[in-house]
Amino acid sequence: MAGCTKPTPPPAPLANEESTAAEPTHAQPKLATMKLYLGAETLNAELALTAKEEQTGMMFRTNILETDAMLFPLPYPMRASFWMKNCPESISAAYITSDGVIQEIHHLEQNDTNAVLAAREDIFYVLETREGWFARHNIGVGSVIESEHGPLAQAFDRQR
Repeated sequence: MAGCTKPTPPPAPLANEESTAAEPTHAQPKLATMKLYLGAETLNAELALTAKEEQTGMMFRTNILETDAMLFPLPYPMRASFWMKNCPESISAAYITSDGVIQEIHHLEQNDTNAVLAAREDIFYVLETREGWFARHNIGVGSVIESEHGPLAQAFDRQR
């Protein structure tokens, strides 16, 4: 599910074009979490902070619950690119700018190896949830996400 491409010339290969030699072979253990606030909703999101955690994401996980979420703080603003190889359940993913505003929400189909590219090149975070979570909780484009430590940029000590 990870495999965010980095906008460097020449363009880096998409996640599904990368070498399979170091691909994960099983689900990763539960990661450290952070409370996220989306309007009246609260998620205790796992944090994919390392390249390996990002690459593995929710691969091989089954029975994703309504309360499950994973936040990917990207290394710099980019045109995020996520895919669903080895992910047996579909999910929803919000592409978020540095100010914590959801700019796009995408359906990521189970086991789909086609990358879902952001329309924008300033995505700093991706939040993955159970399929349809954003719609069920009336969270849409323009919604602001805050963390238990304040704005996302502050939580990850980033410049806006």
